Amino acid sequence: MLKKYRLDKKSKMSLTGFDPEDTAGIADKDEIKEEFEQLKEELEDIQERLFASKTNGVLILFQGMDCSGKDGVIKKTLAGLNPQGFRAESFKKPTGDEAAHDFLWRAHKVTPPKGYMTAFNRSYYEDVLITRVHQLIDDKEADKRLKHIQHFEKLLSDSGIVLIKLFLHIDKDFQLQKINDRMENPEKLWKFDPSDLEERRYWDAYQKAYVAAFEATSTKKTPWYVVPANNRWFRDYLTLKIIVHTLKELKLEYPQIDLNASDSSNS
Repeated sequence: MLKKYRLDKKSKMSLTGFDPEDTAGIADKDEIKEEFEQLKEELEDIQERLFASKTNGVLILFQGMDCSGKDGVIKKTLAGLNPQGFRAESFKKPTGDEAAHDFLWRAHKVTPPKGYMTAFNRSYYEDVLITRVHQLIDDKEADKRLKHIQHFEKLLSDSGIVLIKLFLHIDKDFQLQKINDRMENPEKLWKFDPSDLEERRYWDAYQKAYVAAFEATSTKKTPWYVVPANNRWFRDYLTLKIIVHTLKELKLEYPQIDLNASDSSNS
């Protein structure tokens, strides 16, 4: 099932083949309710083994258009994790200090150490997306930055960091519906930003910039996954399934303690 949503070097890099309404033939959230809870339990168990073994760190990276649900999916799929071993980082406009460094600096300093998990709500990819779409950098600079990202992700991978990259895929009409919901609901109005409407003018440019990023940085070790996100329940289910599947491949075990060695050292 997951192979259908995976982008690596063997895949055609395009978003046109992915339907944001897709639910993999699953009728509704009731059909996967039991499995969803089981996946959450599996992830909590994996986190315990990850923390105990200290062999790997886990970085889960969420990208998507405005209203794709990055905040929501982190809350729904990762809320059960032990906060002592998990944190979420959000990337907005760079501060003065961040802008004075290379574009990867602010991300690198908050990548997870071994034993820990971190979720990025947006990421260093913003520096080849919004900057490219708004022509703050030219194509030559964007290509250069994508090469730096490729090398950066290889460094993380070679250092034991498992990188899970998820693109939450919605369509333009769905985005407008969500923006209207925010404007009409007093409890959601705080989420509305007038710039969201302005950014819609650049929808096609963003899609093109994302595909360029996928083409440059999707590898066997660090693939991208395109997660259909119009149906929030399926977005959450598929995200959790991808995370658990990826981490189960690590075959994490609790470390073995030699109690005899401990006794002899105290004698």
